[in-house]
Amino acid sequence: MTATTTTVEAAVRVERVSRVYGHGAAAVHAVQDVSFTIAPGELVALVGRSGSGKTTLLNCIGGLDRPDEGRVVVDGREVSSLDEAGLVELRRDVVSFVFQTFGLVPVLSAAENVGVPLRLRRMPTPDREARVQLLLDLVGLGGHELQRPAEMSGGQQQRVAIARALASSPRLLVADEPTGQLDTETGTAVMALLRAVVEAEGMTAIVSTHDPLMMSLADRVVRLADGRLVDA
Repeated sequence: MTATTTTVEAAVRVERVSRVYGHGAAAVHAVQDVSFTIAPGELVALVGRSGSGKTTLLNCIGGLDRPDEGRVVVDGREVSSLDEAGLVELRRDVVSFVFQTFGLVPVLSAAENVGVPLRLRRMPTPDREARVQLLLDLVGLGGHELQRPAEMSGGQQQRVAIARALASSPRLLVADEPTGQLDTETGTAVMALLRAVVEAEGMTAIVSTHDPLMMSLADRVVRLADGRLVDA
């Protein structure tokens, strides 16, 4: 009797990716020949000093930028070869982003900010409102639905941004220094929240960070130095 082996497809596959800005003597090799995979449901911390290429690599993974060489595959889609319509669909249905600048719409309430992706998907109002409430409760902001960003602390704003990123049930969460503008205590709470919501929502995540706590909460650490992979 022969045993059968089931191979699980990687959620993210980065294959020999390079990205160069500028030309000639002024060229900056932001990412150089980087390869690694992320398994479904895995939380990976992307670590490196400022200028190591973390943001460029995240942008290539999430379809905000294109590599000059190599390819990126997310959820079975070759991101690096998608046309603009394909990239819009990717960012609407597959990948969500969290940035250190929060990126909330100032005139909208917390609930309205979280509901923006669901409006774009034309989700029926009762379903949208139920999903928004579930997510605000999940990130600890039940009761803050009507507050606008200016009425909230930085940590609360980042929690709203995380809830918004989760609204459309993405397969991949990409977070670029999500605690970069927060104090240590608030940043710690947000990082623990990210770990919890990744598990609760059953998604894959890659988070760039300098914080040792985020590294300890991750399933694996990927390190960059001068655009090159030094540890995966």
